[in-house]
Formats: sequence, structure tokens, C-alpha cells
Amino acid sequence: MDLAAFHALEPLCWRAPSAHNTQPWRLRYERWAITVGWDPADALPAGDPTGRDLRLSLGAFVETCLIVAADARLRLDWAADHDESDRRVGRLRPGRQPYRTPFRTADVWDRRTHRGRFTGGPDADVVAAVDAVARRAGGAVRVVPAAGRLRALLRTADRQVYADPAVVAELRRWLRLDRSGPRYRTDGLSDRCLGLGRAAATGLRAALAAYPALRPLGLPRLLAAASGDPLAQGGAVLALVAPPGLDAAGQVEFGRVLMRMWLTLHTAGLAAHPLSQLVDVAATRDALGTLLDVAPERIVHVARVGRPVAPAPHSARRVERTGGGVLMRDAAVRVG
Repeated sequence: MDLAAFHALEPLCWRAPSAHNTQPWRLRYERWAITVGWDPADALPAGDPTGRDLRLSLGAFVETCLIVAADARLRLDWAADHDESDRRVGRLRPGRQPYRTPFRTADVWDRRTHRGRFTGGPDADVVAAVDAVARRAGGAVRVVPAAGRLRALLRTADRQVYADPAVVAELRRWLRLDRSGPRYRTDGLSDRCLGLGRAAATGLRAALAAYPALRPLGLPRLLAAASGDPLAQGGAVLALVAPPGLDAAGQVEFGRVLMRMWLTLHTAGLAAHPLSQLVDVAATRDALGTLLDVAPERIVHVARVGRPVAPAPHSARRVERTGGGVLMRDAAVRVG
């Protein structure tokens, strides 16, 4: 395998999604393989204590690497080798032929999370297509019913999230609400991607800064209310259901399934807005399991899906395209 050729493509792979846009993945280039691991500094121990979202994002990154390499006709294969102590999930290695996938690098680059308005949800054919993606890996995609009940669950989940000081501190670390901030264009959740105007971003920044003093006075409830009602923005809510008994290594592999699901939606002209709080809060996850008649621990991802009214901004990455190629921000190395 031409490691230099893949290294030149690596910045494109960073368009993979991750919780809070932390971009936790790291690649270690070796003589005959590339080890995929993660940096614990970019994990979310408070908001993601089990590491589920971390492992899903690592799997999504692996799938993205395979797609980008295949589009460049590089013969790349994946060997899962999950090891928590070494902080690795497996290795990209030479393959006999390029990875077989219907997706292209352009799909990876153009896909984005969309928290704005949708004109409608996915039709039956699209739901069947993403369900087929999940079923090939032993899972399923379910449409979440009962919009009124779902609104109540979202309010409950938001209040629980904002009531936890450790989770809020972690959120503050990854919010990018100041457009002049040094990391505004590198990672995290920006005001633009959250759909916040400057006044709303300034207000949120001030409220979170005062959180320790105002928390006993009901600030978590106010912050939850200020989050609004995403269901009023249109679309349908889909849940990704994993096979029973999915272990840590299986979660990484199911992250690859999640990436294929997102790209299937993207190529159908749709976008997704993750509603991860429904899964992160045990009470709402259990209630969601009851709604879907499925074991709650099998629900690994929930998102509002629909056709965007307007394009969403690209979330920041530690790499960017330039006129002549791709610039890696961290290493300041230009390739392409």
C-alpha cells in the first residue's frame, strides 16, 4: 500500500462526524499498516461515560477512510483489533482490491449535520434503504412514533443534561460561541452550526459562565427551555437499533454502519440532526425503548431527518481545503 498516497488524502477523512465535533481519532503510520486509535483528551467522559459515542465516531472515521481511499483507487482493507489499553480500534492495511462502496469522497465532503428547518421527512423508500443498511449488520432503523410523547422526552433529557455540572463543563469546553476565538475554525460546536444568532450566542455564553452561581436558582430548566423544540423544525425522527449484546468492538463496527446510514440519507438529498440526549439520559432512553418495543440498550443513535430548507454550514475541522490542496491545521503541512 502506498502510505504516502493515503497520507495525502487523510485530511479528507476528518470530515467524519463525532460527538461535540471533538475529532478524537488519531492515525499512526507503520511500515505495513496504519493503526487507528484515539486521543482521550478528545473524549467526553461526562457526557459519554460508557464511550459509546466515542466508538461510534471511530467507526464512522474508519468507514470514511475506506471510502476516500476507494475513490482514489487505493487498495485498502480494515482489520478490527480493539484494545482499550493501547487506545486502538484496528488497522488499515493493504487489500487485494479497493473497498467496495457506492459512496464517493464528494459525499463525505458535502455531508453535514443540519439543525435547521426541514420541508419534510424521509419517504418510505429512504427509510427502507437505511433500514436495509442496518439490517445487513444485524440492526434496524425505526421511525419513532408519538410526536407529543417525544417532545416531553426531549424536554426531560435537556433538563437532565443541563442539571449535571460535569456535563455542562464539558459542553462549555467544546462550544465555539466567540467567532474571534482561537479554536472557532478548528473543532467543537460553533454558533453557526447550532443555528444561533450573535445575540443568542452571547446570551448562552454568559449563562454558561454564570452556571455555578445560577444552577441552584433554576438555570438548567431555563437552558433546556432555551434549546427550543427541534421537532417543530420538521422532519421525522429515526432511531438506529443495534444487534443484541453489542460489545465495545461491535460498537466501533456499528459506527461504520451509522456512517453508511448518514451517507445514504445525504445522497437522497436529506440531512440529519442528532438528538443524542435521548440516548444519553437513562430515563428517556428507557422510555424510548418502550415506544419502540425494543431493549433500550440496543438504541445507539437517534436523529431528526428531513430535507433541508437551506444548506447548513460546514462544521469546523482541524484541516481545511486550500486553493492547491489540503492544509492540516495541527501540523501545518500542505498536501494535495
